[in-house]
Amino acid sequence: MMRTHLCGELDPSHVGQQVAVTGWVNRRREHSQHLAFVDLRDHSGIVQCVVDNSVDVRSEYVVRITGTVTERPDGTVNDNLATGRIEITDVAVEVLSVSEPPPFPLDERADEVDEMVRLRHRYLDLRRERMQRNLRIRSQVNAAVRTAMLAQDFVEVETPMLMPPTPEGAREFIVPSRQRPGSFYALPQSPQLYKQLLMVGGLDRYFQIARCMRDEDLRADRQYEFMQLDLEMSFVTVDDVLDAVEVSVLDAAEAVTGVRPTDVPRITWHDAMNRFGTDKPDLRFAMELVELTDAFAQTGFKAFATAGSIKGINAKGAAPDWGRNKLDGLTDDAKSFGAKGMVWMKVTAGDAGALTFESPVAKFLSDDEQKALIDRLDAEVDDLLLLIADEWHTTCEVLGELRNRLGRPPVSEGPYEYLWVVDFPLFVGMDDATGNPKPGHHAFCHPHPEDLDKLESDPMAVRAWAYDLVLNGWELGSGSIRIHDPALQQRVFDLMGIEADEAEQRFGFFLNPFKYGAPPHGGFAYGLDRLTAILAGEDNIREIIAFPKPQSGVDPMTGAPTEIAETTLAELGVRVLPPPVD
Repeated sequence: MMRTHLCGELDPSHVGQQVAVTGWVNRRREHSQHLAFVDLRDHSGIVQCVVDNSVDVRSEYVVRITGTVTERPDGTVNDNLATGRIEITDVAVEVLSVSEPPPFPLDERADEVDEMVRLRHRYLDLRRERMQRNLRIRSQVNAAVRTAMLAQDFVEVETPMLMPPTPEGAREFIVPSRQRPGSFYALPQSPQLYKQLLMVGGLDRYFQIARCMRDEDLRADRQYEFMQLDLEMSFVTVDDVLDAVEVSVLDAAEAVTGVRPTDVPRITWHDAMNRFGTDKPDLRFAMELVELTDAFAQTGFKAFATAGSIKGINAKGAAPDWGRNKLDGLTDDAKSFGAKGMVWMKVTAGDAGALTFESPVAKFLSDDEQKALIDRLDAEVDDLLLLIADEWHTTCEVLGELRNRLGRPPVSEGPYEYLWVVDFPLFVGMDDATGNPKPGHHAFCHPHPEDLDKLESDPMAVRAWAYDLVLNGWELGSGSIRIHDPALQQRVFDLMGIEADEAEQRFGFFLNPFKYGAPPHGGFAYGLDRLTAILAGEDNIREIIAFPKPQSGVDPMTGAPTEIAETTLAELGVRVLPPPVD
């Protein structure tokens, strides 16, 4: 090796030793006419080297420095640096590579640099301590997950990246076939089809750290390409799947933080919606939804009298921060979320200390109704109460959005609050085009056995053996027990308006193997990018991916996606249409 030690591992125990270190010049400072200090950086840290002032080294030069480790003189110790008690003296400097001045500083100041500049020069951005740390945390997570799965007797299997397009799910990336012009592969949204077929093939327990692709709009928690821990198990119950997933997630958290979280609580989908207004609740703050429908059963307030569901939340102590203009804006937000309107009430002190309301609707509410609001919402002076009256699902969802808007901290802050959400609805609403029920997760989720007798008579009341894992309000992943009985699968297809012939045409390659003895099985997949981002203290998964794409989807470093030569398109049998005319 060109080095004997890493920069950051040197300490007083090395005093007197001859060492060789390599890395990038982080900073050069002139000390006197004859001497200069060079801070040398590698991925482990920084060490100060005392060099001859005539040595021409500048920021980001790559150098090899040999010399003797000595203690720093009294008064020069740097307690902010891990190597701050020592320095390297009597050095010889070998320049391995020169550098032009970088376009932005490669330290914490780069956090203030425009993200597009950072991504255009990502190879420089990766040198920073923050990115070095994040990518090593990602490696720790992957290693812990793989170890956890192998310890539970899972078999690692790689599934194809080129697969048939699927008619369900998110938008896919399509790959044209050169040998069969006019035909196309799809890049996998997930290994779902193959991993279930592995269960038919008797693998019993499969896992894969899988790269998946979805052509969807990019957000803080979403990229075109993402990595997930994908698993499938045979002869299992819901509890078996959840227990196996927990082991891997909690092992990964412990590997990064040194602390193992407690067991993950569980809540049904219906309770999650009732209490938090979302199927991915953030448990780090209170402000739960409170049921108020019965309190207004005899109300004379028209907006409440005709509503099927009335709920409220209490933003404790928030009233002074919300003036009329801001509240009008919040009302507009509630309408954009789907509500017909929103009632706000500021809690104030009245005569003799009694609580009263400052609100445009207070005059329409009876004394008993106002007392019910105070009691049920645990109202105190300066609290801000927000009420939504609508059908149940809308009331829950809108208040859930408002709850997050008013109280949710950044996803990376605070404790790690894991949560299982179970017993999702098998169907969610009706398809506008066909009038048939739409599956909540996908068409292959097993209905809850207790609800099978309702499948045809009351399909919207049927629960699925489906479950999600949530961390700090981010959905980490989803899974379900699968339908392995072809007759039950066709019952679900019938409800969706998919006849047997159509099912054979669309899903035959996947379903036909189930005629040959498919075991009961279930599985799960969770996003390693999202888990790693939270454990690394980041609010955007781009910060834990080596080469991500910005929200536009255009890679500022490589320019991808790019145009393809006409000769290549012709070979693939592909013709590019002209852009649409406005």
